[in-house]
Amino acid sequence: METFEILEQTGHEQVVFCSNKESGLKAIVAIHNTTLGPALGGTRMWNYTSVDAALKDVLRLSRGMTYKASVAGLNLGGGKAVIIGDYKTQKNELLFRTFGKFVDGLAGRYITAEDVGTDVRDMEYVRMETKYVTGISKALGGSGDPSPVTAYGVYIGMKACAKQKWGNDSLRGRKIAVQGAGHVALYLCEHLYNEGAELYVTDIAEEKIKILLETVKAHVVKPEEIYDTDAEIFSPNALGAIVNDLTLERLKCEIIAGGANNQLEDEFKHGQAVLSKGILYAPDYVINAGGLINVSNELEGYRQDRAMKQAEGIYEVLQRVFRLSEEQNVPTHVASNKIAEDRLNQVGSIRKIYSGNSNYSGRLGELTHK
Repeated sequence: METFEILEQTGHEQVVFCSNKESGLKAIVAIHNTTLGPALGGTRMWNYTSVDAALKDVLRLSRGMTYKASVAGLNLGGGKAVIIGDYKTQKNELLFRTFGKFVDGLAGRYITAEDVGTDVRDMEYVRMETKYVTGISKALGGSGDPSPVTAYGVYIGMKACAKQKWGNDSLRGRKIAVQGAGHVALYLCEHLYNEGAELYVTDIAEEKIKILLETVKAHVVKPEEIYDTDAEIFSPNALGAIVNDLTLERLKCEIIAGGANNQLEDEFKHGQAVLSKGILYAPDYVINAGGLINVSNELEGYRQDRAMKQAEGIYEVLQRVFRLSEEQNVPTHVASNKIAEDRLNQVGSIRKIYSGNSNYSGRLGELTHK
């Protein structure tokens, strides 16, 4: 299938290939949809096996950001960028400043942030060349690490799941299996432990488990054994595609709610399988939207208390998702997709209204002065 055919199929507006010999930069920026506002999404640095693999990933990720921003009620579109390279050995100032030049050339249609393989320092290099970047350090007026807000959103979303499943959103005494012990999982476990949940944790990196156990009490299990625990809630916070044929046979949980991206290996197949098994699934891009909420706040002058308050809205969004899922007897990810698409269509319908000499549409980045 040719590139334009792929873009027509995925609904993307723009894809930009960036190349610079001096810095060694090879990057792709994908803008999926800007109906609600400028496309915001992180820059991932990964040693892809091919350009086609990188393109496939950036198209998938940018589309996901459109839905995440829409369902979270943000006035932002969906975008993503990937830099082809080894983040362990090939990162340097020139690479990211060069990338910043390309981002700046998009004139605000795409706003970047950190993602897998990139960090706050990398974004500060990008910021030297463009203002269209978020996720910079608090010292420079940014939001810093988004993990606290992401984790809080997952925690609030988990409580919404408990309310739907058991009629009470208390997590006290609930057995919760947490896969992954990174930053998001660490903050999440603190919330869960403070509420009185019984935690089962795992990670392939033992040093992360040690850090986590300095903060909370938890049962440590081997990575492959996490699926076999008698937990009521399974919380994936590491790998994607973790809900699949093999794991569904082993999971004993009643709820799947975690911060990992792309949790369903096959959206259609495994979304339906989860529904058939009676497991309540919190769509990943809904429950982990706290990270996007956090960096979006930088665009209006960052305040963590405001970001946290916005993240609390994930509770209500999930309630809407669960109601629609029940009413239409569809998997929860289908229900959340519909809610996101409805908002895109509704807001898109007013774009045809001429607003005279005013250039203000109420969307971030679109206030201009004549």
